[in-house]
Amino acid sequence: MADDFTFSITTTPFDEDYSPSEGSRITTNFANLARGEHRQENLRNALTMIRRRFNDLASWDNPDRDRYTLDLEIVSVQIEFTAEGTDQQFPLFEVLDIQIVDQLNGVRHQGIVGNNFSSYVRDFDFSVVLPAAAAAAGGPTVPEDFGDLHGKLFQQFLDSPACQERFSQPPVVCISVSTSKTYRRTENRHPVLGVEYQQDEFSLTDAYFAKMGLQVRYFMPRGSVAPLAFYFRGDLLNDYSNLQLIGTISTMETFQKIYRPEIYNANSAAAVVYQPSLGEQDYSRTQIAYDRVERSQLAITQAKYTEEHFITPHKDLLDQWTAKYPALVN
Repeated sequence: MADDFTFSITTTPFDEDYSPSEGSRITTNFANLARGEHRQENLRNALTMIRRRFNDLASWDNPDRDRYTLDLEIVSVQIEFTAEGTDQQFPLFEVLDIQIVDQLNGVRHQGIVGNNFSSYVRDFDFSVVLPAAAAAAGGPTVPEDFGDLHGKLFQQFLDSPACQERFSQPPVVCISVSTSKTYRRTENRHPVLGVEYQQDEFSLTDAYFAKMGLQVRYFMPRGSVAPLAFYFRGDLLNDYSNLQLIGTISTMETFQKIYRPEIYNANSAAAVVYQPSLGEQDYSRTQIAYDRVERSQLAITQAKYTEEHFITPHKDLLDQWTAKYPALVN
């Protein structure tokens, strides 16, 4: 059944002239910035924030904090079904890839792919599957197979020739910590990732990413005000260089400051015991506009699009493939 579909990759530069493609999720963080009257100003400001944060963290031999620039690229992953019929191709995942340019010597360093991970199927799971399960059960519930299809598709892509020929290292997905959980600061410190936080139990998102074969750790870098959640394969602290980790931190912290300023642009740093909240009032806004309500509404629209063009037409094949896919060994 592995021959029933394949994966392909296309790339688009993410710069101040970026415009979303027809296949991009309109709720994707970078697509949101490229909409509206101030789209170019939004993009320019976000890219400037990323560059400045990178040079702030990569401070060695960088007295003027201007040694490095970053070239960002959107990586779009399509799934292509081999059987004839409608909806043979579907946009599965989108992420940002990073190239780090050392202006002192002209050397380019490969960053970490996985930034701003975006998925139509995840929209479907959280905006269609979960509400339907809750309605059937008469209250909040998580189906036992929740996230199975998404997780196995992600793992299949990582092991595919398309991914392995394009990327030499596995991705790292960095997102916000959960507002439903409490995090406690530990004594563990990393020179780049900063101080580590831990929590007593997984959030729903943590469990969802676990089905993608990714484990999670939480770190608050120097100069940050809240920990970030890092999802990864392998050894986060030793598999990547300092510059690679800084690329992910500077990129994702910038997007979180824009989209979750109550947490990541707060005016005071996370305490030893910390529960993030979007209800906080003591924070600063960036100069980049973002409509969180509109994004939630669009997520539902896109979830229904996924159901119509991906889940329903390929249901039998996807169900059979998921059932036969090898169980994840942790």
